[in-house]
Amino acid sequence: MTTTVVTAPTVAQATAATLKLRPTNNDAATEEEYPYTHLLPHFSAEHYPPLTPFEHVDPGQRALSHSNPRAFLDAATSVDELTPRFGTAVSGVNLAELDNSGRDELALEVARRGVMVFHDQQDFINRGPDFYREWGSYFGRLHIHPTSGHPAGYPEIHLVYRDLKSSFNFEIDDSVTSTVWHSDVSYELQPPGLTTFFLLAQPKSGGDTLFTSQVSTLKKLSPSFIAFLRTLKAVHSGVEQANFSRSGRRGGIVRREPVEHVHPVVRKHPVTGEEALYVNRQFTRRIVGLKREESETILRFLYDHIDKSADNQARVKWRPNTVVLWDNRITAHSAIVDFKETGEARHGARITPQAERPIPALDGLDLSL
Repeated sequence: MTTTVVTAPTVAQATAATLKLRPTNNDAATEEEYPYTHLLPHFSAEHYPPLTPFEHVDPGQRALSHSNPRAFLDAATSVDELTPRFGTAVSGVNLAELDNSGRDELALEVARRGVMVFHDQQDFINRGPDFYREWGSYFGRLHIHPTSGHPAGYPEIHLVYRDLKSSFNFEIDDSVTSTVWHSDVSYELQPPGLTTFFLLAQPKSGGDTLFTSQVSTLKKLSPSFIAFLRTLKAVHSGVEQANFSRSGRRGGIVRREPVEHVHPVVRKHPVTGEEALYVNRQFTRRIVGLKREESETILRFLYDHIDKSADNQARVKWRPNTVVLWDNRITAHSAIVDFKETGEARHGARITPQAERPIPALDGLDLSL
């Protein structure tokens, strides 16, 4: 059987959607229309008011009362652990056909395993953006990204895009590495919970995604240091990302003014009760109440710990029609930009429901600035 990797046009070529498919068996390439032109990045000029708080009820909570909280996996032909404590790969389950009970069970299993990889999800991907919105809305209020591109008419669908000439990803160009660990838009008052992501076009090789368990990174630390971290809170900021966009490197669009919010350095999952480290190099700026040198020293140690703890990490190698779900509350991730010089495109879509305001692991922690 031949596996085909679809190649996307550049953003500038979005109206010219005649592309070459890249068969992996080295047969002569055939020209076909790119099937996901309608999902290429669009930068709308709309401006949105600030987000307002809402009450979030996690679907995984309902699954706790199910007689078999993993019943949605009964149809699976394979269920393989990516690592002993973190990550699961599944074949044989059609996510698009899950009923409400199955979706609740999925949310609970993602919370327990951190990240789940579902193969052979062409049905899910090809149902299109109206289905994506319905799917994501089941798990929380859909987040509209303040600066990123989205499909025309569907601002709730966040897109990533890179090829040889075009990229609007929020990256540090002068860094020695493309690895930037982060939890998506952690600067929001109510950051995302269960997130769904898939690639519509991908390079023949490369473009993998790294994930790390922030539950495990926390557990690796000494009990006395964890107790200290529970007393801390940190500022997460969207200002730098907004400035990056205003510079013209990300469409020049800022649809909602950037915000900063204070979150606990150690948060508690509302369903599993597990504690997780909640800082990331991309959006965490400082620890409240500490002097600058103290804050920088602690954050630098934690970032280095996250970066170097390969025993807490899993690497997802993308293949066509793969859908990955992760829980942003207890994980961090980074794309790997190792395909830049090939000229191939990486075009992906993210469905990002918001969850609760982070719950401090330390009861009564004051989250004011």
